[in-house]
Amino acid sequence: MSLDPTSTLRVGVIGVGAMGTAHVRTLASWVPGAQVVAVHDAAPDRAADVAAEVGADVADSADQLIRADEVDAVVVAAPDPVHEELALSCLDAGKPVLCEKPLAVDVAGSRRIVDAEVAGGRRRVQVGFMRRYDHGFRQLRALVAAGELGAPRVVHCVHRNPHAHPSASSEGVVVNSMIHDLDTAAWLLGEPLAAITLTVPRRPRGELLDPQVAVVESVSGVIVTVEVFVNARYGYDVACEVVGDAGTARLTPPYGISRRREGTDGLEVTSDFVARFADAYRVELAAWVAAARTQEVAGPTAWDGHRAGVAAAAGVMSLRTGGRVAIADEQTPTLYRLSGDGGSRG
Repeated sequence: MSLDPTSTLRVGVIGVGAMGTAHVRTLASWVPGAQVVAVHDAAPDRAADVAAEVGADVADSADQLIRADEVDAVVVAAPDPVHEELALSCLDAGKPVLCEKPLAVDVAGSRRIVDAEVAGGRRRVQVGFMRRYDHGFRQLRALVAAGELGAPRVVHCVHRNPHAHPSASSEGVVVNSMIHDLDTAAWLLGEPLAAITLTVPRRPRGELLDPQVAVVESVSGVIVTVEVFVNARYGYDVACEVVGDAGTARLTPPYGISRRREGTDGLEVTSDFVARFADAYRVELAAWVAAARTQEVAGPTAWDGHRAGVAAAAGVMSLRTGGRVAIADEQTPTLYRLSGDGGSRG
């Protein structure tokens, strides 16, 4: 399959819950050169409502959408258990795909995607690690890469949600939330992660293990602390600070306005990830569309998604055992050794 780099990219979106619907609206309103032409969701009525907003067709199945001649590229925002199947189907159809994290529900699944992509000889899978497109995170990475902070020694990450999803599990906090921080840390430092130790405050038996705090070691010995708190109540909040020999740098609150009310004076905090990273999603989708039109992947690759999954799996093992767990080292396939701004290194 070949695309005309100057033509409109016709996009199909699978899964139109909160994330998928936001992607449909962003593509339709903010991304030139893209048109959402088809959507599919397990809830047909919801799919019809979202499709009607942008004049798209409703596909009867995910496979029908992926195989449709009028669909050039696919966004996968469906539930986690089907990510692997859908990504593999897109590879089989020769179509670029932006797949939300996690790439698969386990390491074996993400490795199957990597192996299929390597066998095809072309990178077509991008993983939805939107923080790599956030202006503040990109500035942090640039400072680290330029040596402005000296040698990095410690990275502090905070990731808080107002309320856990009803289906949240203790292990899912690692696989679905902390995985963002694990990817971010490796990307900021430009090197793989080597080990993780995960601890939690004492909770009554049967309760969700929340918050969770991880101490992660990079291969060169940088220490990364990650606090994930999915029931923080006050809002959605992401913070990061890099501490180096020559100075420190941290994200400043990206919230929009300051307000005084009922005896308080402060900044409003966003309520969810869609609002907090709205600009990052726009940049991410625009970059993905531009790359997909030339049959390339310019952002986080399947290998990045796999390696984040490997780190998360080690975190789950640490959560179970209470000890330090090594993050398996793997040779980066040649296909992923091209160093792009968003892609893999090593």
